[in-house]
Amino acid sequence: MKIDVKSMVLVALFAALTAVGAFMVIPLPFSLVPVTLQVFFVLLAGALLGSKLGAISQMVYVFLGCLGLPVFAGGMSGAGVLIGPTGGYIFGFILAAYVIGKLIEGKLKLHYLLVFLSLIVGVLIIYLIGVLQLMAVAKLSFSKAFFVGVLPFIGVDLIKAALASFLIQRVKPLCF
Repeated sequence: MKIDVKSMVLVALFAALTAVGAFMVIPLPFSLVPVTLQVFFVLLAGALLGSKLGAISQMVYVFLGCLGLPVFAGGMSGAGVLIGPTGGYIFGFILAAYVIGKLIEGKLKLHYLLVFLSLIVGVLIIYLIGVLQLMAVAKLSFSKAFFVGVLPFIGVDLIKAALASFLIQRVKPLCF
């Protein structure tokens, strides 16, 4: 895949926005997973950049964190984060951006409901991969991992998806 300069800039921008979203942290005392704005930017990346560039933006984000830049939630970095309890959510960002892009690509008219449902699919992907790794690393049952790794975030992520859908519907036809 050949990437032009505009695409490189957009990929870098969304990798950086995801990193900025990681610094906006609300820790939850009953969960190993904090509330951040990362998911919001992952949703935007997939929808605005498309499947390939959206996924690449998240790969760049993960790569930067592995290099030691403090881009993961709470200023964390290193490959150890990826094999820790929250690593599955981070890996989920890549697949979520790709799937969201695939669901939206080629649509002539971006209806709010289509965009919103596509983003919800992306959020579910992040949850699934995140919960599976949380179960494995923290040795939790599915129900316990769901209780601490998904349930507290559903309302916030629905709001993120709703806001992102509104923004995508207005921005994408103008700029992308």
